[in-house]
Amino acid sequence: MAPFLQESTTVSSYADTNDAKKIQTLPRYLKEYLPGHTSVKQHADYEHDDLRPSFPDVHWPPLTEVPYHDKGIHGDPHFSNLLADATDVFDYNPKIGTEIHGVNLAKLTDAQKNDLARLISVRGVVFFRNQTDLGIDAQRELGQYFGTLHKHATTCVPKSGDLDDVHVVYTDEKSKDQRATFSPSFLWHSDVSYEIQPPSYTALKLLSGPPRGGGGDTLWSSQYTIYDLLSPGMQKYLEGLSALHSAQTQADGSRALGRTVRREPVVTKHPLIRTHPVTGWKSVYFNPGFVTEIVGVPKAEGNAIMAYLNELIATTQEAHVRFQWQKDDVAFWDNRICNHSASYGFAPHRRHAVRVAATAERPVFDPAGRSQEEEMNARYGLPSANKDGSGQVNYND
Repeated sequence: MAPFLQESTTVSSYADTNDAKKIQTLPRYLKEYLPGHTSVKQHADYEHDDLRPSFPDVHWPPLTEVPYHDKGIHGDPHFSNLLADATDVFDYNPKIGTEIHGVNLAKLTDAQKNDLARLISVRGVVFFRNQTDLGIDAQRELGQYFGTLHKHATTCVPKSGDLDDVHVVYTDEKSKDQRATFSPSFLWHSDVSYEIQPPSYTALKLLSGPPRGGGGDTLWSSQYTIYDLLSPGMQKYLEGLSALHSAQTQADGSRALGRTVRREPVVTKHPLIRTHPVTGWKSVYFNPGFVTEIVGVPKAEGNAIMAYLNELIATTQEAHVRFQWQKDDVAFWDNRICNHSASYGFAPHRRHAVRVAATAERPVFDPAGRSQEEEMNARYGLPSANKDGSGQVNYND
């Protein structure tokens, strides 16, 4: 054994010498690689200081209904205007999520905006990288094309003022980790679904975030897909039900922190299944974050429905897309047909983003609506999904 150890030491020394030479020639980011660790950026002179969060002490009246016309109805079914400038386009999976390269969101024509709305209506969420030209004014202008921008009653707005329709997402190096505060399924939500006219097209731009591999991803879940997972009998049953969406938890949390609730919280009844005005597809309209009750059924039954939908939304992988942000990236999604969830584990990195959301129509259910999956299967000659639980069990992955 002694000779073997001696020989191993000699080889190791030679290898270490060669490895040291190789390391010297590696790019800096490879030299500095540490598994599970990313360097924390310092922000001594922060370029987006004017967009840091504030909680103004103001009070607004209740929201009233506003006119809404979906611009996606005018979009080209082939998205030819939007994609005319694209250098690449690809889907993340068949159900949800598309990324487009080469398109400058700050310079879209009206025809391209209409195509964008239509594409978001079909794909749920569309991603654009490196949108450096889309400053906050341009982002608001783009959002306003799609509808009246929503003003949030409790969350933070930019400290620069006069931007009450901009929602700020902000966590910095001093923020406490909130991972233990919520259950993972509770984090799934559709923005302000408790409003009488919840949002449609919603744009979030990352101003500063963790480096690649540093966490802070966002996930989206397709509510078209959740509807299509249901058996025909369950679809029919849920189509006749409504749910209560409440702003009370957000308001109570703000008051507990000593912050102003700018508009009194509301509880609104919406159909549990809604129909999209552009695609005509049916989707579940439910989220764990704001739905508190299923109307018109025994409480135990309502709780069972909510638990079942929570599980489908949070755990159905084919319904999910996960986006790894980089600085100046933009995600544009439709809150009517998507839930989304933040992810923790990125501390102590700063994560700063700004969001605008266009007010949409009151949620409605149209019995003549269609299934996304059934329509796509028919269009492309794909087999129908098995929904009766029969067949050979052969999970192999």
